Amino acid sequence: MLKVSILVGNPKAKSRTLRVAEVLVGKLVGSAAVEITVIDLADHAGQIFDWPSDHMASLTQTVAESDLLVVASPTYKATYTGLLKSFLDRYPANGLRGVTAIPVMTGADLSHSMGPEVNLRPLLVELGASVPTRGLYFVASQMDHLDEIVGDWAADNAAALLGLNPFLAAVSAAHSSSSGSETVSEGASL
Repeated sequence: MLKVSILVGNPKAKSRTLRVAEVLVGKLVGSAAVEITVIDLADHAGQIFDWPSDHMASLTQTVAESDLLVVASPTYKATYTGLLKSFLDRYPANGLRGVTAIPVMTGADLSHSMGPEVNLRPLLVELGASVPTRGLYFVASQMDHLDEIVGDWAADNAAALLGLNPFLAAVSAAHSSSSGSETVSEGASL
């Protein structure tokens, strides 16, 4: 079963940013059988700086074991929130290796619409996540058109996600058939 996590860095619980992320996941997975975990960091803000913390370790493990991760944040000072950054700082380099991530940001207007690409994508890539689609930037005043806007984004970007299946199958086959220190079978190229 596909494991999907929604990670929201809005300091306000049950925010519009969370709603955008939930609608996005719904548009991408439809009625498919998936396991969805929602981590609304506002609910965990009091523990985010506790070191060590079994509770926070459990949350970071859940995210790291996701097949698909939607990381959503409102735009604060032209970037993602400190709350989100503080959570993601718990990961070592490549701590999200094997996770496919989609950066999502919300904002008051289009002036920071490159935020998901310029700010959030590099952070996710630095942590080892694969980010095969463009990020989604959603203008909060358009909540009345949420289904349509997010549906259009999902339709435009689903092909990039679907295209991963044949590639991942080929890479998996190449690596499972290799022996010893070989990492790619003969004839395969990346």
